[in-house]
Amino acid sequence: MKIAIVKLSALGDIVHAMVALQFIKAHSPEIQIDWIVEERFAEVLKNNPDIDNILTVNLKALKNDKTGFVRQLKKIRGYAKNNYDLVIDAQGLIKSAVTAKLVAAGGLGMPKARHGKRIAGFDADSIREKAASWFYDIKVACAFHANTIDRNALVLSGPLGFDITKEQILNKKPFLFFKNEDPQIYDYLSKDRNNIVLVIGSTWDSRNYPAEKFVKIAEALQQNCLVIWGSDQEKARAEWMAAQSGLIKVMPKLDLNSLKALIANADLLIGNDTGPTHMAWGLNRPSITLFGPTPVSRVYQTDINKVVKSASTVNPYKLNKQDYSIKDIDEQEIIEPAKCLLPARSE
Repeated sequence: MKIAIVKLSALGDIVHAMVALQFIKAHSPEIQIDWIVEERFAEVLKNNPDIDNILTVNLKALKNDKTGFVRQLKKIRGYAKNNYDLVIDAQGLIKSAVTAKLVAAGGLGMPKARHGKRIAGFDADSIREKAASWFYDIKVACAFHANTIDRNALVLSGPLGFDITKEQILNKKPFLFFKNEDPQIYDYLSKDRNNIVLVIGSTWDSRNYPAEKFVKIAEALQQNCLVIWGSDQEKARAEWMAAQSGLIKVMPKLDLNSLKALIANADLLIGNDTGPTHMAWGLNRPSITLFGPTPVSRVYQTDINKVVKSASTVNPYKLNKQDYSIKDIDEQEIIEPAKCLLPARSE
């Protein structure tokens, strides 16, 4: 059987969906799994042994370059030549549903797939863009406010006729893999102190924990703190933090492959609700995820993956980007669980 998973973005959402792969392969070892993803996130999928082919699109670029529409359309239609038995839209957006439809139907002039080509995705009551469900033959029901990881597991396993349990997810194997990473990351890792990765940025400013509080955490923990960044603004913030504390180092710009390697070698990650933070969960590394305007249902809390949430109430159906309550989280709420998660170091 050949299936295509459509999960275009974003980084954290892709990680949350990837957990299902190991269980799909365990259920049906002979299955071929291809994954359709935005080019800029393809590297997070690379080297995963449960993915047969990574197929990229660049739909994001169409916002600024409408001339690329025909090129992207042709590219997506070309993927239909793989003649999939099932295409699963795990995203639930109109653009991902249209992509799934084109991959399943092949567009004009393409032959119909064997077994009639089925398309699966969430039903209209389970997604924000309800019109996306019109494109699906198999519709999966799961409350929109339910845990994000459970939702991804359900939409990817249900159409294949089996369930992935919470117990399986809690006992998952790490599923992010890297190869030929940038060797300079190892120059930043300490042999004498625990290594803590700090994720200070995100797509909204209201999701960002204050830089000065990250500094207080670093000073309290007295470990080797490595700040990652993804924009010039985040880099400037990281450099300010490093100027305040000799325990903080600014990492060079890392691609996703080297970022996976860094997190895999960290003793703890502390960060905002954003993609790199969720990668720690995918690598089975200890983490503390900080939440303000977004719901904690986006993660699994485990013995090594903890959550600290601000006092605000979050409506998962209508997130409030003006909710800056994350800034009110006392740093002691982070320092104490961090001390419990960090391994003891012999003197």
